[in-house]
Amino acid sequence: MADRPRENREVLPIPHRQYLGLVTYDAKDPDTSFPPIEPLRPPAGAPNVLVILLDDVGYGASSAFGGPVKTPTAERLQRGGLTYTRFHTTALCAPTRTALLSGRNHHSVGMGAVTEMSTSAPGSSGLRPNTKAPLPMTLKLNGYSTAQFGKCHEVPPWQTSPVGPFDAWPSGGGGFEHFYGFVGGETNQYYPALYEGFSPVEPDKGPEDGYHLTEDLADHAIEWVRAQKSLAPDKPFFMYFAPGATHAPHSVPKEWVDRYTGKFAEGWDAQRETTLAKQKQRGVVSPDAELTARPEVIPAWDDMDDALKPVLERQMEVYAGFLEHTDFQVGRVIEAIDALGALEDTLVYYIIGDNGASAEGTLNGAFNELASLNGLPEVETTEFLTEVKDKFGTPEAHNHYSVGWAWAMCAPFQWTKQVASHWGGTRNGTIVHWPTGIAGKGEIRSQFSHVIDVAPTVLEVAGLPEPTFVNGVQQSPIEGTSMAYSFDDADAPERHDLQYFEMFGNRGIYYRGWSAVTRHSTPWLANEVLPAFDDDVWELYDGAADWTQAHDLAAEMPEKLAALQRLWLIEAVKYNVLPIDDRRFERFNATIAGRPQLISGNKQVLFPGMKRLSENSILDIKNRSFTVTAAIETPRKGAANGVIIAQGGRFGGWALHVNAGRAQFVYNLLGITEFVITAYEDIPAGSRQIRAEFAYDGGGLAKGGDVTLYYDGRSVGTGRVEQTHPMIFSADETTDIGDDYGMPVSAGYNGATKFNGRIEVVQLDVGDDDHSHLIDPAEVARVAMSRQ
Repeated sequence: MADRPRENREVLPIPHRQYLGLVTYDAKDPDTSFPPIEPLRPPAGAPNVLVILLDDVGYGASSAFGGPVKTPTAERLQRGGLTYTRFHTTALCAPTRTALLSGRNHHSVGMGAVTEMSTSAPGSSGLRPNTKAPLPMTLKLNGYSTAQFGKCHEVPPWQTSPVGPFDAWPSGGGGFEHFYGFVGGETNQYYPALYEGFSPVEPDKGPEDGYHLTEDLADHAIEWVRAQKSLAPDKPFFMYFAPGATHAPHSVPKEWVDRYTGKFAEGWDAQRETTLAKQKQRGVVSPDAELTARPEVIPAWDDMDDALKPVLERQMEVYAGFLEHTDFQVGRVIEAIDALGALEDTLVYYIIGDNGASAEGTLNGAFNELASLNGLPEVETTEFLTEVKDKFGTPEAHNHYSVGWAWAMCAPFQWTKQVASHWGGTRNGTIVHWPTGIAGKGEIRSQFSHVIDVAPTVLEVAGLPEPTFVNGVQQSPIEGTSMAYSFDDADAPERHDLQYFEMFGNRGIYYRGWSAVTRHSTPWLANEVLPAFDDDVWELYDGAADWTQAHDLAAEMPEKLAALQRLWLIEAVKYNVLPIDDRRFERFNATIAGRPQLISGNKQVLFPGMKRLSENSILDIKNRSFTVTAAIETPRKGAANGVIIAQGGRFGGWALHVNAGRAQFVYNLLGITEFVITAYEDIPAGSRQIRAEFAYDGGGLAKGGDVTLYYDGRSVGTGRVEQTHPMIFSADETTDIGDDYGMPVSAGYNGATKFNGRIEVVQLDVGDDDHSHLIDPAEVARVAMSRQ
């Protein structure tokens, strides 16, 4: 390999240079000599890097920051490192993750909201420009080993299928040589939709055998780092451990939950007071910090229905167990690195939350959070929640805690996740640990910092320049500020002194201690009537005297407020924040949002073996009539069994399957009610076409419809589905042909889900047309020939 000029790393990959010295005719000639091949490595002294990013954890949840949940791993790192008390995120998961990995503001990298809400506007397109290469790519091209374990929520929805493109996938354009985790906003902790690289994989055991995703991720991270240090001990690693916990569903084994039995009986108001007192003891808030007032839209604990309070307590107990369990798995990774002798020279970022605690679980909490995401929270009554209370945290629930607990977990600040205007949505406890590079142990750092500061910090401590070209593309400047200046100087003046915030119209600006903010929308109010942006009421806070944003000075200092409002607008223009977009449900519709769709038209043909297809990879059959037709072959009459096609899972979805020899159509409404329509006769032996027609009632969203089953065009059964999902079946379960991977749609499957006959092709038709036609016989013949 040609020699690399190591003095210039601003162009990546580092260009190879042709050798122009003496070239002999015979390799045995004594004058034959070439420079030795040197493996690519970063500059001497570059440390290992471990970035740990938890999900949906508020500032006041972890014991390391005064919260009620025991997090001994975080406290261990605190004792040996630095605690940053003014570290900020974007108020939402995908934007924070993209900002973290790029060193740029989230609108700069096209992530104005979550990927599923991508629009055609540059700041919300879901597409990271190739002028803003991610940190892992830069590190890999400089000789680091790179690996990610856990959640990737940065892939645009039309790129999540097996055909890619994979530019936004961790192992594609993301720069990670190894990826083991899931793609999307959340996944079931017991039945995850996992990928290794680009390939879907299934866990080798289930929850009945003790499986839990966070533990699985830790296992794989430990295996990888051991192999990395065994095979390339002189090569530093960059590991990104992002478990997806504690995002809903809150799922954890019962023994972890029971540790907190009775701990939250006093409710969320009292919990916030207790938390603030402990935060002052630990020094993670200002000594004169005040507890901010409870917003009027959040009820007091004492005003909650007494019949519901045991359910609310259990919700928080489950969450607490989930967070402690997560910290324990993080500890296992830390211990493994320590056992390898590598922890001393590993820069560890432990970021406890990618935003504030999640208030997406409604005021009463949820047995199935998808009810709220579908705008149907009313189906979960107090009586129902009381009945299923003991299922919270188990594989039988997809639960979330109430808004009140989310607000309490953000103590002492105002508001929660999604509310980028206030510190409750954006301030996350962060710990930095690097014994070799940081002299201070157990010290506090109070300089303002932001998630975009991680990337430039890593580059600085690794001795690497910010690249000017990556893969032939000129790069725009990194927008964050390295935090390394504060490592050994607690009193160093802060260098990141200007930062905008925006999410769903909630917006704010920080400048040299002052903050001007306006809350525009409320996370859990799906049908909220929003004001015009110019009618939003702005607030003004002096951070030097008011650490928690408790005292609004807008009325007293209108000129100061106006100056900061103007500064927000300047920053918004600079970083592609405009136009401000406060739409929620509308942006889930690709046509309205203006983003590409992988599947269009009224027909889709699917083939056996296709699996792990997200809802964005399948025709949308919601709120409309549709037909599913399958060409199958059965061994003998009444012998067929298993799934033909299944979309979704235990907490919402539908399937056409064969149960005890007869076709069945099942529609699972939110894991609460199953509508099952069964044919009244067995499927005859041989090649057959099985069809289910769903005739939607119309008249709005989430209505019901009539179902008719056919064998070879002959009606063999009818039934009714009384209500349907209007928006989403699942955030993690997928569409599978010939089986039902993950958590099955129906509890009524007879035996294994894998179809025991032969499926040639499955066709989906949508719309109000007459779908009584069969699959084109030529299509079946072509598929049959291709499989011979």
